[in-house]
Amino acid sequence: MDTFPALPAPEQFVTWLRAVAPYIHAFRGKTFVVAFPGELVMAGRLNALVQDLGLLHAMGMRIVVVHGSRPQINEQLRLRGVPERYENGLRITDPVALECAKEASGEIRLDIEAAFSQGMPNTPMAHSAIRVVSGNLVSARPVGIVDGVDYEHTGLVRKVDTQTIQFALNGGAIALLSNLGFSATGETFNLGMEDVAASAAVALDAEKLIFVTETPGILDEDGEVISEVSEDSAEHLLSSPGRLPTDGALYLRAALRACQGGVARAHIIPFDMDGSVLLELFQHSGVGTMVVEETLEELREAGPDDVGGILALIRPLEEDGTLVRRDRALIEREVENFTVLERDGVLFGCAALYAYPEDGIGEMACLAVNPHSQGKGDGERVLTRIEKRARAAGLKRLFVLTTRTMHWFLKRGFVVADVDALPQEKRNLYNWQRRSVVLLKNL
Repeated sequence: MDTFPALPAPEQFVTWLRAVAPYIHAFRGKTFVVAFPGELVMAGRLNALVQDLGLLHAMGMRIVVVHGSRPQINEQLRLRGVPERYENGLRITDPVALECAKEASGEIRLDIEAAFSQGMPNTPMAHSAIRVVSGNLVSARPVGIVDGVDYEHTGLVRKVDTQTIQFALNGGAIALLSNLGFSATGETFNLGMEDVAASAAVALDAEKLIFVTETPGILDEDGEVISEVSEDSAEHLLSSPGRLPTDGALYLRAALRACQGGVARAHIIPFDMDGSVLLELFQHSGVGTMVVEETLEELREAGPDDVGGILALIRPLEEDGTLVRRDRALIEREVENFTVLERDGVLFGCAALYAYPEDGIGEMACLAVNPHSQGKGDGERVLTRIEKRARAAGLKRLFVLTTRTMHWFLKRGFVVADVDALPQEKRNLYNWQRRSVVLLKNL
């Protein structure tokens, strides 16, 4: 597969910055709800997360932060000599536990506000002036008595004050929601952080809900992170007994609820990876699990609107001699020959198929993959799609001409052939100075 050459550090930085620019354009002005459990604070990761959220805020993204406090509540109960009480995975919040929840939530809120107030020189927060708005923004109702169990002051979200939150976001502030909610009668209820986050994301019509968690994401049966889960797949995972650990199921259920409520994407990412929010948002495959209504990756035939994206993919390979140079006019004339791999509105791979039907053979040309997604199988997916197109056109064989990527094709079923194996029309155009290797594959 064609790859981009190694670049000096300054050029790597410029290339990276240009690569993330489409995401910045797409995300500016959009609302992100970022939620994290109290375990993140206990692990000492709050400051790093706040710095990354400050960067997103500076890029023009509207940030709503939701925090939990489970381990802090448990610690307060331990200091009081009071045991934790759970039923069906839900805390029973008696009056003592409620006081512990208030104390824990207040302490975390102050820590978050202090972190966003940083402005020390030579730090990511230098020159920032971020204001945090919090308050009685979530109304709640009691869980009540379920199957004979009285959950006392444990509650569920009744309503999110979107008007006040939007007012704060419009004024350039970050909105902060805790795991406490309040009733019309003046009572305080202990809420699940996941419930608050999903409810807020749906009510605010957020672009994204991001859980920064103690889990690496949703894992497959081999223990590898599943990068993308559709709503249907999420429902299947949740309905399979014992398939997911308790925490993973909790986050996935909240993420699914948000997506079903209209949130475009929900993410579950690890907090023990530095910069995981940035890596998830600005890298092709991210670092955690993304829940979507349906898969966002699309292999399709190219159209006129894709010409610019195709040129951006192949131009670096033309400049280093890996590909033969093609001008924009040629790409525009031949764009229907191209297959593109699109993800989240950005092209990450392309290749063209040129058919020689009288010889029953086709040429695959211009195979290129975005350097930030190499090693993820994108090149192989594009190759498979080109082979499928060739078979549909009645072609029996596929050939490529390459000077640098022979081994990649050999591993995928191509064999070295002689120039005489090319159709006559292509043989007449063969560049003997370039001396490309001819590789052939039976379909």
